[in-house]
Amino acid sequence: MIEALVISNIVLWVIVIVLALVVFALTRQVGILHERVAPAGALQPTSGPKVGELTTELPLTALDGSSLVIGGANESSLASFILFISPTCPVCKTLVPTAKSLVNSESGRMQLLFASDGEDIEKHRSYIRDLEIDDYPYVLSQQLGMTYQVSKLPFAVLIGGDGTLKSKGLVNTREHMESLIEAMDTGIATVQEYVAIAQTETSRPETANLEAEQEQQKQHANIESSAMEQSS
Repeated sequence: MIEALVISNIVLWVIVIVLALVVFALTRQVGILHERVAPAGALQPTSGPKVGELTTELPLTALDGSSLVIGGANESSLASFILFISPTCPVCKTLVPTAKSLVNSESGRMQLLFASDGEDIEKHRSYIRDLEIDDYPYVLSQQLGMTYQVSKLPFAVLIGGDGTLKSKGLVNTREHMESLIEAMDTGIATVQEYVAIAQTETSRPETANLEAEQEQQKQHANIESSAMEQSS
């Protein structure tokens, strides 16, 4: 009886150790996959102003009657995160709280503005109340959307305090919006550009090793050639 109990305990401990090793191996593989998977960024359109270009000042009037200028350098030196939304866009409604949270965490260097278009002002006023964005500038401007070639929503534009276009793109998640801020910080406009740079850096050691091997083979060939000439 005691022997059976001891054997069962040993078997259980072996199983626990094996499971622990399996979990460790899986965790390591997840980490490797995480490094290999490219980050998912905002989809950047090819039309409209290019990232890095100086934006044009657009004097506009917010829905509350206040005047503001979007584009160009601003006195506060704050970057402007402009989120294009619409009352008819279901994704926009779920994304607005995320945008507020994200930009509030960057409040020391960034301001959040909302943009839309349409003639039904009361519908937009009700939309603002529902989303609880009364404290943020909300602009109705078809010209603004056309300037940045906004064709799908939700769409975001990030303009630096110096007036240059830092990033832009179609955003559906917090990760997409974070990629716009990351693009401003790193100077890398798109995820595609990031992946290309990463692949280039990864291939450099392999290229260097290949060149070293070729050089060694060349030296060996020269040595063998000299030996044959001396023997002859």
